[in-house]
Amino acid sequence: ISKLLKKCESEWTEEERYLLQAHQDMVQELSRRQTRRCLLKRQQEEVIDDADNLKTKVKQLAEAVQHAKHMVIYTGAGISTAASIPDYRGPNGVWTQLQKGRCVSTTDLSLAEPTLTHMSIWMLHKNKMIQHVVSQNCDGLHVRSGLSRNALSELHGNMFIEVCPSCSPPREFIRLFDVTERTALHRHGTGRFCPHCRGELRDTIVHFGERGTLEQPLNWRGAAEAAQAADLILCLGSSLKVLKKYSCLWCMDRPANKRPKLYIVNLQWTPKDNMATLKIHGKCDDVMGLLMEESRDPIFSLAKPLSQPEQKSHTRKCLAPPVALVGDSEDTPPQDEGTALQGGWFGRGYSKARRKKKSV
Repeated sequence: ISKLLKKCESEWTEEERYLLQAHQDMVQELSRRQTRRCLLKRQQEEVIDDADNLKTKVKQLAEAVQHAKHMVIYTGAGISTAASIPDYRGPNGVWTQLQKGRCVSTTDLSLAEPTLTHMSIWMLHKNKMIQHVVSQNCDGLHVRSGLSRNALSELHGNMFIEVCPSCSPPREFIRLFDVTERTALHRHGTGRFCPHCRGELRDTIVHFGERGTLEQPLNWRGAAEAAQAADLILCLGSSLKVLKKYSCLWCMDRPANKRPKLYIVNLQWTPKDNMATLKIHGKCDDVMGLLMEESRDPIFSLAKPLSQPEQKSHTRKCLAPPVALVGDSEDTPPQDEGTALQGGWFGRGYSKARRKKKSV
């Protein structure tokens, strides 16, 4: 029946038509699945706004940021792709490759450095335009950008942090290397021991099928409090397929007209698109670069230069323009293929978490 449905209707024989008529339930089920596959394929396609449209949208975002009283940013893997860290659900993402039965290559995440987006977020927080950042990423780049840990919730852990759960409260150890070398799904021991109580140290990574309970670096309380106070939420580089399940981050207990305004920056479809005030289809570095230009002190664009004879007419120090954030995601060297493995810390246990597909 599946093969018949792939043929043009005009090519069906009388016998084939009778067969399809006799199995209407199967035909409807196969048609439904085909529609579902086409929808999923469209949702995985990447869309990029043209340059003029992108600038127009970023201006709208910049105006919203300037008027926001309590702004929160939710970040996903898409903000780190410029640092040669693969995303998850993009065309070449980790989950996409694993779903196709392919191995993904190793990536030494400790070699990555904060991107233009990370540094822009740090600058906006420094200028009190952002109150909190909720991150799904485990790469530690927000901390390395200089962002205050009090303003950060790393919901899925940090690869540079291991903790001693035996101490009260749990004692935290920040390392200069990836502590997840020996850890995996439901197996979090790092092989090191607490110098205070000799208890075994554990990583902070939250894998699929697990629930994170650590105060830090997860900081769920900070994330929930920030969401309750937010009047603007900016989602950068996240598919939101995981974040959407955390109802406390979306103020679902409020009427729809009293929830924070939602702005999304992503190349692909997200399940929150229909709730967004504005959806920007662009790379995070491109959008944040334009946003930082729009957010510059307006006095530098309004000021009139002195004429040449007037150059020495004052002795007071001139205002210094902000240092431009430099970064070009296109110049990032390609990721080394390395040795193939089934996932690494970001993929271990993935196959166990997948649901079995229905067979026809």
